[in-house]
Amino acid sequence: MILQGKTYYRKILQHLMTAGPGSISPVLLVSGFAGMIFTIQTARELVRFGAVNAVGGAFALAFCRELAPILTASIMAGQVGSAFASEIGAMQVTEQIDALYMLKTDPIDYLVVPRVIACSLMVPLMTILALVMGIFGGVFAASYFYKILPETFLESVRNFLEPSDLFIILLKGFIFGVLVAVIGCSWGLTTKGGAKEVGESATKAVVTSWVSIFVMDFFLSLLLFEQPAF
Repeated sequence: MILQGKTYYRKILQHLMTAGPGSISPVLLVSGFAGMIFTIQTARELVRFGAVNAVGGAFALAFCRELAPILTASIMAGQVGSAFASEIGAMQVTEQIDALYMLKTDPIDYLVVPRVIACSLMVPLMTILALVMGIFGGVFAASYFYKILPETFLESVRNFLEPSDLFIILLKGFIFGVLVAVIGCSWGLTTKGGAKEVGESATKAVVTSWVSIFVMDFFLSLLLFEQPAF
C-alpha cells in the first residue's frame, strides 16, 4: 500500500511538471504579447479622448478578468489536454487499459485522477503568471508607444481591480483546469482503432476544451460580474 501511494504521488508530480514548467514558455510568451496588443488597441482610442488615466482600468477589466484565464486555459488545452488524450488513447488502442482491469486497477483512479489534480492546481498558478506577464506587457506598450507612465498605468489597474477579482481569476483557472484534464482524458479513454484515431482524439479533445472554456467563461461572467438591473 505504501509503495502504491508513493507511485500515485509520483504520477501526480510528473503531471504537475507537464502542466506547469513544461507549459510555462508558451503561456508567458502569448500573455506578454496579448497584453501589449490589447494595450495598444485600447490606449489608441482612450488617448484620443483624453482618458489616459483609464487605460490601465480598461486593461484590468478585460485582460485580467477575461483574457488571461481564457488564453492560459486555451494554451493548456492545446499542449496538456492533447497530450493526455493521445497518451491515454495510445494505451486504449494497445489494450493497456484492459491490462489495468486485469490487475484490478481502476483506470480512472490510476490515469485520470492524477491528471485532473495536476491541472486543477497548475492552471490557476499559470493564470496568475500569465496575468503578471500580461501586465508587464501592457506597461511596456503604454510607456513605449503612448508615453504613459508605468505608475499611472498600474494605479489605474489597482483602482479598477478588486481583491475579489483575484479569487475569481483563481476560481476560473481551477474550473478550466478541471475541464481540460477531464475532456482530454475522456477522449483518450473512448479512443478506438489505431494511430489515426489517437490523433483524432487529441484534436477533438483540444476543440472540445476550447468550446467548453468559452461557454463556461460566459456563464461564470454572468454569474460573477453581471449586476442586477433595478
